[in-house]
Amino acid sequence: MLIGLQNVTFEFGARAIVTDATWHIQPGERIGLIGYNGTGKSTLLKLLVGQYTPSKGTVEKGRDTTIGYLHQDLLSFDTSETITEVALGAFERVRALEKEIEALGIALEANPEDNDILIKYTDALHELDILDGYNIEHKAEEVLHGLGFTTKDLARPYKEFSGGWRMRVLLAKMILQAPDVLLLDEPTNHLDLPSIEWLEKYLLHYKGSVVIVSHDKYFLNKMVNKIVEVYQQQLNFYTGDYAYYEVEKVQRVEIQQRAFENQQDYIRQQERFIERFKAKASKAAQAQSIQKRLDRLDVIEDVQIERPNIRINFAVDKTPGKVLVDLKGVSKAYPAQTILSNAFAEIERGDKIALIGANGKGKSTLLRIVAGMESYEGERVWGHNVDESFYAQHQLESLNLNNTILQEVQECGTKKTDLELRALLGCFLFGGDEIDKKIKVLSGGEKARVALTKTIISKANFLMLDEPTNHLDMATVELLAEALTKYDGSIILVSHDRYFISKTANKIWEIEDEKIIEFKGDYAEWVAWKERMAKQKPPLAEPVKNVGSKDIRKQDKQEPAVVAEVKPQAIDKDLQKQIQKLQKVIAQIEHNIETLQTEKAAIELEMANPAIYSDPAKMHVVEKSYHDKNALIRSMNKEYEIAFNDLLILESK
Repeated sequence: MLIGLQNVTFEFGARAIVTDATWHIQPGERIGLIGYNGTGKSTLLKLLVGQYTPSKGTVEKGRDTTIGYLHQDLLSFDTSETITEVALGAFERVRALEKEIEALGIALEANPEDNDILIKYTDALHELDILDGYNIEHKAEEVLHGLGFTTKDLARPYKEFSGGWRMRVLLAKMILQAPDVLLLDEPTNHLDLPSIEWLEKYLLHYKGSVVIVSHDKYFLNKMVNKIVEVYQQQLNFYTGDYAYYEVEKVQRVEIQQRAFENQQDYIRQQERFIERFKAKASKAAQAQSIQKRLDRLDVIEDVQIERPNIRINFAVDKTPGKVLVDLKGVSKAYPAQTILSNAFAEIERGDKIALIGANGKGKSTLLRIVAGMESYEGERVWGHNVDESFYAQHQLESLNLNNTILQEVQECGTKKTDLELRALLGCFLFGGDEIDKKIKVLSGGEKARVALTKTIISKANFLMLDEPTNHLDMATVELLAEALTKYDGSIILVSHDRYFISKTANKIWEIEDEKIIEFKGDYAEWVAWKERMAKQKPPLAEPVKNVGSKDIRKQDKQEPAVVAEVKPQAIDKDLQKQIQKLQKVIAQIEHNIETLQTEKAAIELEMANPAIYSDPAKMHVVEKSYHDKNALIRSMNKEYEIAFNDLLILESK
């Protein structure tokens, strides 16, 4: 066991989070910690790291267990250091060794005959080599690039970045620390799709244990092999991914419900016997015996539904024309970046479009252009009878701070009764007396949920949604996705939640080469198409540009006709030339690696010479030469892997 809870009870005031809970985290486990909002998932992580102390029971931790804990409170950290320097803070021992080696080197120059200093110096160099200390900058850059930072970003001060990007830097630092246990509280909240995919690949090969709190079903299904559910102040364990949990949970609830009902029938029968015969002398002893049995009975709890089984329903007042929005030759640029250049696209009645891609590509900018909230060049034609509603985080500022939550949604002008509004607010995690809270006392996440509720009850026939699932738990995301699937209107949305996208979208938009690329199909079909194109794309093919609103799947089917215009013999010759050229490159890289390996072996022989240790200056030169040679070999090996993979792709044509 690395870390765990043993018979732990913890309360916030009179409210119990867990009661007599036991949970041991073992090496190699990838755990999804789930539960409705407010059940105590983040609290459990804080218990594990010692930020909270249980009122009963113990938190156990292995003597040498190291823990990394990513949580939202980390955003209070600030520094003028570059993001690379912040990430390199993961290598505390390496940094200490570097300073130690520098100091010992100076001491050796002053006292070249001091054998004790020489031994410490060589020991420090040896430890640095074992820790791969000469490659820490390369490692840091690799992880930061994976999380979406550009090469230019690496030299920028940490304090210049927004909260979401700061969280990525701190995630990079934690990954580089490689603790025995990673505790990640909503790690995908601030990541775009490419960064989430990179994080998935990394964590799947992570040697330590990982505990993830996430509302992203898609992420959990790929990442975890165990589910720990916080439910009714207990921890329930499921060995499998989230999809397994969903099936198993239903079965467990059904079994518990049947067991509860059977036990209640038994108790009623026994109580009737006791009531009937307790005063009868011949049966009194038996009645007393039955009563004692009932008193000792381990009572099965009723299966309580923590949240009501409510459905979100959209209403549409009027039907729009066939085309809702027509973008013609739209261009948008900022001083440092061009988002769109002469781009074309159409949104038709019934379209449910997911606008996806990496952060910084301009997804939210395009959404605002569609909504008429962003300046641009070109033409945006609004369709007939379009009644739109727009949701984004900045709308929080338009909420009336002096209203209660209920008053705020009442002012939307819908004909819903207060009972209907209360039920809808319940879906968005506002229950009981919470709806009487003033807007001004709500957190950012709570205000976002109020704004989203207002968007949904607007009866619009065209919804524009920018990250609508932020601050929602999985049950509410499911309700919202189900409602949008049944919605009679049209939608364009920006989201990094792949499960939500897969449930709602029938078209995918992506900004590529400053154009709007459209795919007619759902998310799974789009992913399959992207993978197929990556494998089949001819090496000399030009990138697709200015597709506008054309159907990429249709274009995909037309590709053979385009290829047929080129003579097969010409294709074979061109392909053969590329293969031969790549084979020569690979042969040269192999020769270079062999040469470097020979040179490295010679340096190792030199390092084995005791005479070298008597001259600190020579020792320093030889050590540096050895590590430089190692770095070159690693670089050449990486070049070889890239070239070899390219050759495999060409040979498969």
